[in-house]
Amino acid sequence: MVHHEDSAGSAPALFTAAARNVDGVDGESWIEGDGLRVPVASPTGPARAGATNPEELLALSWATCLNAAARVVAGPGIEVEARAEISLHARAAGGYEFSGDAQLRFVGVPPDEARALAAAAHERCPVSRMLSGRSTVRVTAVA
Repeated sequence: MVHHEDSAGSAPALFTAAARNVDGVDGESWIEGDGLRVPVASPTGPARAGATNPEELLALSWATCLNAAARVVAGPGIEVEARAEISLHARAAGGYEFSGDAQLRFVGVPPDEARALAAAAHERCPVSRMLSGRSTVRVTAVA
C-alpha cells in the first residue's frame, strides 16, 4: 500500500492503486505489481474480442463505489442495486468527452426516502465526487 497526501494537505491515502498503459486504447492496461491485466480496445473499433475500454472500466468503478456508499447510507437490511452508464461523445471542438448517468434502487424503500438515500450515496461515493469535479486530480509530465 502506498501512502500519498494530496495537494490540499489531507490525510495520507488509505490505499493507492497504480494503473499503467503503454498502448493507448488498443492493447493492454494493468495494475502495477501482481494486479489485474486487461486487454483494451476502442469501443468504436471493429474488433473488441473480449477486450474492455475506458467507458466500461469507469462504469464498473462507479457502479461498485456507488453501491457500496448506498449500502452505508441505507443501513443494514436494505437491498441495493446500482447501475452506471458512461457514454462517449464527440466534442464539437474536437476530441471526445464522457457523460455519466447512474441509478440506485433501494428495494422496499418509498420513493421520497429512496431519492434522499440516492443523493446521500452520491455525496458519499468517492467516484461520484471525482466525476463531479470535487476531488483533487492532477496530470503531470515526467521524464
